[in-house]
Amino acid sequence: MLKSALSPSLMCADLFKMKETIDDFELSGIEYLHIDVMDGTFVPNFCLGTDFCRRIKEKSSIPVDVHLMVTRPFEKLERFPFGEGDVVSVHHESDIVPHTLDAIERIHARGADAFIALNPDTPVDVLDCYTDHIEGVLLMTVYPGFSGRPMVPGSLEKIRRVRDYLDSIGKENVSVEVDGNVNYEKAPLMRKHGADMFVVGTSSVLGPGDLKENIKKMRKLLDEAVK
Repeated sequence: MLKSALSPSLMCADLFKMKETIDDFELSGIEYLHIDVMDGTFVPNFCLGTDFCRRIKEKSSIPVDVHLMVTRPFEKLERFPFGEGDVVSVHHESDIVPHTLDAIERIHARGADAFIALNPDTPVDVLDCYTDHIEGVLLMTVYPGFSGRPMVPGSLEKIRRVRDYLDSIGKENVSVEVDGNVNYEKAPLMRKHGADMFVVGTSSVLGPGDLKENIKKMRKLLDEAVK
């Protein structure tokens, strides 16, 4: 099983304390900064855009984990700053597959890892189109567009199906990232079912309490889940 990694959702962070928050992330060894980009069309909400991404890249050494919840992402990638060591996720549902594969190729051309994102209702077998082209799968365990939604029933089983499928075709190094309701109770279960990258927000790391202590608590729970 791949080593676990945390990717705090900056959508859930206090914008007025962003510098202090990122400083704590760096001191705590956070692996990625998750940036949700929404265009009001692919999902019924607007969130974090190109200028925000640019400022984060300028001010932090932590790799970004850009989640593009947008239509026609292959046309919009050039607007976002990312490169070596970063992760960019595009949705299977956002376009026809040839254009999604084109987006993945453009992500790789800039040195970043490409993840394919799947909504809760999207079947696992669509991964057949992507497994030779991606470094990870981002599984939405809630319906995208808003934070704070409950986990969709069957999400844990879907995590296990994806992990088992990837392992069965020799893709053990392809990551399984989970996004949605990743709290202290559910994250260890997600880990046991095969997830290795966790988008954490106000239900855990960015919730009440000391941020650095919250991170330690989450890491401990994830480590204990696979002992």
